[in-house]
Amino acid sequence: MPLSNVAHEPQAVWEALQAGNQRVIDGTIMDLNKIYEREGLTKGQDPRVVVLACSDSRAPIEHIFNIGFGDAFVIRTAGHILDASVLASLDYALDHLHPNLLVVLGHQSCGAVAAAVDFVRGGELPIGLQRPIIEKVATSAWTAGPDATLADVERQHTLQTVTQVVASIPNVRKQLDDGSFGIVGARYLLEDSRVEPLYSYGVELTRGARLADPGASTT
Repeated sequence: MPLSNVAHEPQAVWEALQAGNQRVIDGTIMDLNKIYEREGLTKGQDPRVVVLACSDSRAPIEHIFNIGFGDAFVIRTAGHILDASVLASLDYALDHLHPNLLVVLGHQSCGAVAAAVDFVRGGELPIGLQRPIIEKVATSAWTAGPDATLADVERQHTLQTVTQVVASIPNVRKQLDDGSFGIVGARYLLEDSRVEPLYSYGVELTRGARLADPGASTT
């Protein structure tokens, strides 16, 4: 069902996204394009969720959650790194679109994470325009430790991104505190299309994930 039919509550939005992902896993995807009123989209947008994700072509957000037009305000960068334009886009969404949930979505086999791990463990740092991406992700690789697997670093990088968002955008903490907004950090598995919930604030996770305050220290 379209997210526009979901209650304006962080928990309800997250559960709808989980249900959509389960449809993908089960092979029972709904053709949402047939039930969306396209003409109405010209009058404005009312997304229930903001998704900050990696730009990887193998992880299309609307497909992962089986959602459609107008359901999600999506921001994608390589390695879901943050910069001024990303933070401004998030702040705009909170100020003007009033979503109920932010999902920070990493993914399995992330190239940016793999490059950062290689650099931290003795490889060369790329030069040119790609360098800042690896430098930003390298912080997560260092924090995860020398024995961490690639999956461990992907999870750590998701937590680092959540923490940075909370610390950088005053609107996020304000809306988290009043209960109108929640955050989920998760990881998409390319091998079976499953979304692995990792961390949350203001939302109760399922599938065995652990709760974590993204405002807490990650060291």
